[in-house]
Amino acid sequence: MSWDVVSLEEDPDLGDEMRRLGTEAWPEFLRNGDTPNWGKLFTRLPAFQIVMREPDGRVVAAGHTAPLVWDGTTDDLPATIDDIVTRGLETTDGGRTPNCLSALAAIVSKDRRGRGLSAVLLKAMGALAAERGFASLIAPVRPTWKSLYPLIPFERYIRWTREDGAPFDPWIRVHARLGAAMLRVEPKALTVEGSVEEWERWTKMSFPESGSYVVPGALQPVEIDREADRGVYADPNVWMRHPVLEADSPRPARRRGAIR
Repeated sequence: MSWDVVSLEEDPDLGDEMRRLGTEAWPEFLRNGDTPNWGKLFTRLPAFQIVMREPDGRVVAAGHTAPLVWDGTTDDLPATIDDIVTRGLETTDGGRTPNCLSALAAIVSKDRRGRGLSAVLLKAMGALAAERGFASLIAPVRPTWKSLYPLIPFERYIRWTREDGAPFDPWIRVHARLGAAMLRVEPKALTVEGSVEEWERWTKMSFPESGSYVVPGALQPVEIDREADRGVYADPNVWMRHPVLEADSPRPARRRGAIR
C-alpha cells in the first residue's frame, strides 16, 4: 500500500483529524499535562505537522515536529515536551536558521497499528528534515511497553534487550532499526498535576490514601497526597537521534506523493 504524506500547511483542514488521533492515542491524564503551547503547533508551525493518508483520503497517522537550533550536545537538548515547542516557536519567530528537526509525537490510528506504519511515519519525518537541509532528526521517545512494567526503573528498562540483541521495547526498537542512537534520559519530559478528584476522574480509579499508585497508561507510579489534595506524575522519555544528512551533503529535491 502507498500513503500520501501531507502537511497541515498544505491542507489546514487536517487539524481536526490530527487532534482526533491524539485524543485516541493518549490516556486522559497525559492530555492534561504541562504542554500549554501544544496548540500553537497547529497555528504557527503547520509546515512541520504531517499526516499520512490512504488512497481513499482516510488519515491513518499523524506526526508532530518542531524545527530547532541544536548544537549537537546532550546539554542542549530541551528538557520537556513544552520546551521543544517553545524553542521551535522561538527559532521561527526569531528568524534563526534551524539545523535540526525534533519529533514530538508519532501517532498511528488504532485500527492500523501493527502494520509498520510507525516506521513509515518516522521515515516521513526524516524526509521532512532532509528536505529542509537539517542534519538531524531527534526524538523524545516514550517507550510503548514501559506502562506494563511501571515499577522497573526507566533507565534499566530502556536497556532491556531480546535474545537477538534488539531492544526489548517495540517503539525503541523501531527507532534503533532506523539507525537512531540513545542520547540521554529525560526524567520529566511531561508533568501532570491535579487534585485527587481530577486524578480519579482521569483514571477511573479511587485513591483512598496517600501513596504511590500504578495507573493504566503511566510509565511509573503516580504520587497521591490526599492531605495536600494533589496528585503528581512525571512522564519520562529517552532522547534518540536519527542521522539525516552529513553537513556537506547536498540538499535533496522535494518529493511528495506516495511513500512505499
